[in-house]
Amino acid sequence: MLLNSPPDQSDSTEPSRGRRDLPFTLKDVRAAIPDHCFQPSTARSLAYFFLDLGLIAGLYAIAAAIDSWWFFPIFWLAQGTLFWSLFVVGHDCGHGSFSKHKWLNDLVGHLSHTPILVPYHGWRISHRTHHANTGNLDTDESWYPVNEKKYGEMSWPEKLVRFYIPLLAYPVYLFRRSPDRKGSHFLPSSDLFRPSEKWDVLTSTACLIAFLGFLGALTYQFGPIFTLQYYVGPYVIFVMWLDLVTFLHHTEADIPWYRGEDWYFLKGALSTIDRDYGFINPIHHNIGTHVAHHIFSNMPHYHLLEATEAIKPVLGDYYRKSEESIWTSFWRSYWACHFVPNEGGKVYYQPKPSGDRA
Repeated sequence: MLLNSPPDQSDSTEPSRGRRDLPFTLKDVRAAIPDHCFQPSTARSLAYFFLDLGLIAGLYAIAAAIDSWWFFPIFWLAQGTLFWSLFVVGHDCGHGSFSKHKWLNDLVGHLSHTPILVPYHGWRISHRTHHANTGNLDTDESWYPVNEKKYGEMSWPEKLVRFYIPLLAYPVYLFRRSPDRKGSHFLPSSDLFRPSEKWDVLTSTACLIAFLGFLGALTYQFGPIFTLQYYVGPYVIFVMWLDLVTFLHHTEADIPWYRGEDWYFLKGALSTIDRDYGFINPIHHNIGTHVAHHIFSNMPHYHLLEATEAIKPVLGDYYRKSEESIWTSFWRSYWACHFVPNEGGKVYYQPKPSGDRA
């Protein structure tokens, strides 16, 4: 069984009323994609994993050889980007698209995520919720909007993290999901998890504690400046990449969000947008192909480009891809997307009120 496969990857959850909302069904989209796109290759997936590890090790060797403050900002940017690439490999593991073997997915998932302080199982489970409920205001898990009423009730620190330093929000999300949805990714008692997932959550939390102990030992042995130079700098860049990509794929003023019966899986999955990251596309494993990924999350990342081209004729105008710079898009959405109306089955982001100083 594939991890994190949304329960609605067949037409069984598409209501008859909802079928008329779109001129195609999930089966129509699936039929357009060649079958081999859904078949993971263990050898190919491992090759990407070891390539990322090799590049990371090589950059560490270069940084140690140069050992100069003029080089460290360059190193942080490059290494943090490769940390993000490593996260994407673990992301495939969490979806079960890395291989057909659950044990291998879990092993590589932990090896990919623990060194970048991501609790593999805790994140995998909450990310499963996000994929099964994308675009649903009531049940989505990642970068969903708050309504206007909730926005007005948010404290200044909450608004600061959510709207003004969003590229550093991920560690906060791991400990405290959002202003209106509580629950830590590290504790099995969180309402994120089922009782049967207790030991998965505890295993990932234990791995993180062990790695933090390793970082503490390095700091004790070589000093805090060493840890700053070789770990904290790249980690901050990784967090910024993770938040930036997640924000960009789910935050646009013209992308709808749904409530109640106005939502179903395919409509929600189409409430995302593809992005072009330029020369970095192959480095971070083409994560910009987000529409196809949200419709079929059990597809390996190396087949997403082919699948995207296959589904474009079926989706037509319902397929969204931004042609502008990611920084232009981020800056516009940063100011234009704060909350959604309190009522309505299909709603869009609104900017903050002109008199709001927060």
